[in-house]
Amino acid sequence: MSSLPSETLALARTLPLKPAPVTLTGRFIRLEPLTPRHAPALFAHSNGAAIELAGRTVPAYDADEVIWQYLFAGPFADFTAFSRYIDETIAGADRLALCVIERESEQPVGVVNLMSNVPAFLRIELGGIWYSPIVQRTQANLEGAYLMLRHCFALGYRRIEWKCDSRNERSRRSALRIGFTFEGVQEYHMIVKGQSRDTAWFRMLDHEWPAAKTRLETMLYGRC
Repeated sequence: MSSLPSETLALARTLPLKPAPVTLTGRFIRLEPLTPRHAPALFAHSNGAAIELAGRTVPAYDADEVIWQYLFAGPFADFTAFSRYIDETIAGADRLALCVIERESEQPVGVVNLMSNVPAFLRIELGGIWYSPIVQRTQANLEGAYLMLRHCFALGYRRIEWKCDSRNERSRRSALRIGFTFEGVQEYHMIVKGQSRDTAWFRMLDHEWPAAKTRLETMLYGRC
C-alpha cells in the first residue's frame, strides 16, 4: 500500500453520502435531478405502449424484455406503482437519481443513477440505468455515461463501477464500449425478482480517465 495525498484523504472525509444535486448538459441529452414531475412522461416511455416523439415512432413493445428484465424493479402494472418506484429511487440515501432529457425534444427519456456511493473510499457506481426504446441505439447512453464519468472524476472519485446481471449481454457490451474494464463475475451475488443473480463487475480508475475521455469525445463529437 502507498500513502495518499492529503487532499485526496480530505475528499474522502468530506464528500456526502448522497451526491449533491447537479445538472449535466451534453450535446444530445441533459441529466437533471429526478423529480416526481418527470414520472408521467417516463411512464409513457417505459410501459410498452407505442411511443411518438419529435416525428419518430416506436410500436408497442415488450417492456420487460426491452427495459426492465435485468433491473431491480419493473415492469409496472400501472402509474401508481411506477410513481412509487420513482419516489423510492429519488429517496435513496447513497444515490443521486437523474432524469435523462433528450435535448431535441426536451422530453424525459430515461433514468440514470450515481449510486452505491462510498465516499470514504472515493468509489461510486453508475447504475439503475434505463432508456426509452425511442433513444436506444442512439448517442444517449454513451453521452450519459460520459457526462457522469466526467462529473465523478472531477469531484475526486478514484474508482467508478458498473455492475450488471451476468446474463445481460447488452449492458456488458455497453460497459466495454464506454471504456470500463471487466473484473470478473461474482456468483450468487444477489437475489433479484426471486432469481439468483451472478453479477458482472466493471470498473474505471481515475488514471484511466484521460484516455477514456478522449476516446469518448471522439466517438460522440468526432474530435480528439
